[in-house]
Amino acid sequence: MFFDTHLHLIYPERLTYPWLKDVPALNHPSTLDSYMHKARRLGITDCLHMEVDVDPKQIELETELVRELMGEPGSCLRSAISACRPENSDFSRFLETAQNNSIIKGFRRVLHTMPDELSQTGTFRDNIKRLSNTGLTFDLCVLPHQLPVAAELVDHCPDVQFILDHCGVPDIKGNVRFPWQDNMSELAKRSNVVAKISGIIAYGDANTWQLNDLAPYFNHTVEAFGHDRIVWGSDSPVCNLGGGLDAWVAATHALTHKWDASDRNAFYMGNAQEIWA
Repeated sequence: MFFDTHLHLIYPERLTYPWLKDVPALNHPSTLDSYMHKARRLGITDCLHMEVDVDPKQIELETELVRELMGEPGSCLRSAISACRPENSDFSRFLETAQNNSIIKGFRRVLHTMPDELSQTGTFRDNIKRLSNTGLTFDLCVLPHQLPVAAELVDHCPDVQFILDHCGVPDIKGNVRFPWQDNMSELAKRSNVVAKISGIIAYGDANTWQLNDLAPYFNHTVEAFGHDRIVWGSDSPVCNLGGGLDAWVAATHALTHKWDASDRNAFYMGNAQEIWA
């Protein structure tokens, strides 16, 4: 069974997603019902909702939508990772409010579409440091060349639990291993970083990727972080860009079929339960 730690839900009649206008393949509703129809068949029993970079004015509204969906009969949603703006001076007030919301288990600020300097300011770094020893996580969504910048942020916040999204977004289609591989190994030296192996089929050639294309990136992430510091995620519906949820679950099974059962269980579900219990 899987704990999906990276599920995006898109409800355009309720919220505004400015970035979707540039991604026509994803610019349509992606509802909990449509996801669960497939997820139940694939053995996905629990899900963590990942923020979808809504209009900043709607961050709290997105969390309330997740709360509604969690209350639906048979819902697999367990909690939420909220969007945030650590670059803002009022982050401490935002954090105080969020800490009183029991469904919020962590935060993410998408960085791979932003200048590197954003996360290098004192305001940003000190605000992330406010998460120290709170049990709230922070997701790092960065490109391979930004991994050293992410490491700088981690070093500034040694008592914050960080989650690296999507294996650091490697260029699988281009078969580019470096500097991604070296940067991943360096980041993995920080014990407070967990790697999320989530939907990496979206980074392969949509029409021609094969299991061997994914394997070097999948396997290096596991080798660098170890079986106790990796979690699984679908990145649905973004994974549809590489074949969809079914294809990603099948690839995951194929890439882990020689693992010990205990390592598989930890990756599929156990590690996530420990982090976001």
